[in-house]
Order: sequence, then structure tokens, then C-alpha cells
Amino acid sequence: MRRYEATDEILKAIGDELVICNIGHPSQEIFKLRDRPENFYMFGSMGLSSSIGLGVAMAQDRKVIALDGDGSVTMNMGTLATIGLVRPKNYMLIIIDNKAYGSTGFQRSFTADNLRLENVATGSGVEKVVVITEQDQIEPTISGLLKEDGPHVVVIKCEPGMPEGIGVIPIDGIAVRNRFMEAAKSDG
Repeated sequence: MRRYEATDEILKAIGDELVICNIGHPSQEIFKLRDRPENFYMFGSMGLSSSIGLGVAMAQDRKVIALDGDGSVTMNMGTLATIGLVRPKNYMLIIIDNKAYGSTGFQRSFTADNLRLENVATGSGVEKVVVITEQDQIEPTISGLLKEDGPHVVVIKCEPGMPEGIGVIPIDGIAVRNRFMEAAKSDG
């Protein structure tokens, strides 16, 4: 499975939760698979999906999911320590670990060698860390975790690569922000 297939399975488990998505190809893929106002697509801020998602979760009671990549999380591992410290019950960080920097040409990331982000999350005090390696485990695992208090860190191991023809997001950043903020005000 690649990130696209993993993302498709994640989206099957998501209902009205707010979703913050990593920049580049991950945001483009989620837009193609299931665009909705509750999705916040990142533009120009690699490494901050997990932090923005954490901030949104800390500001309200609604469930918040941050979709991030291994390369992006590695750029901002301090967020894992913050998740372990503040422990918001309504927060889930899903890291799609394809061992590559996908949006810049699939160069090898640190997880291709010795870095295990699940160990970093556990070492940071996150008590609910789950690793998924099979595509058919994704939807039922995410669905089940969304019924529990978090925070959760889910690491999905997959292969690098993506399908052809994903395309760019045809909505500008201001419109994405405005519709997301309006959706975040509602009860879901």
C-alpha cells in the first residue's frame, strides 16, 4: 500500500472530525479523495500539521485528526513531546510513514534507516501509540480509536509512491481557512 491507499482507508473511518492535512501531495490526495469544509489543507508550512492540529484540539472539544508524514514529523518532533505533556483527549495524530519525503521527489527519510517515530511518541509520554502495517487494519483501527479518549498517535507503515494525475488543490489558502473556520464553529 502507498500513502494514497492508506489515506483512502483513513477517510472511510472519519465522520465529522476536523482534519488538518500535511502540505503537498498528502493534501492534494485528500482533496481528490474527499474534499469537505472540515479539511484544512496546508500550504507552505512543512512540519506544522501536527502542531496546528494540536492547537485546534486544545481550543475545543471536537475531535481533531492531524494527518502527517514521517518527514514532516521529523522536522518538528517537539510536537510529540507537547502531545505527551498536554494530552488532549480529542486529538489523534496519524503519521503515514513511507520512509520518504514524498512531495519533494521521494528522497529517503530518517525512518528508512533507524528512526522509529512510534518509539519517539512513546518516549514523549504518549500512552496510546498504535502501529498499522496492513491496509485492511486501517479503517477498523481508526474507527475504534475515535470512540476512545486520546491522545492517540497512529503510525501507518507503507511504501513510497503515488498515483498519476492527482492535481493541485483549486482552492486558495484564504478560502480553505475560511471554510474550515466556519466548519470548526459548528457542532459537527
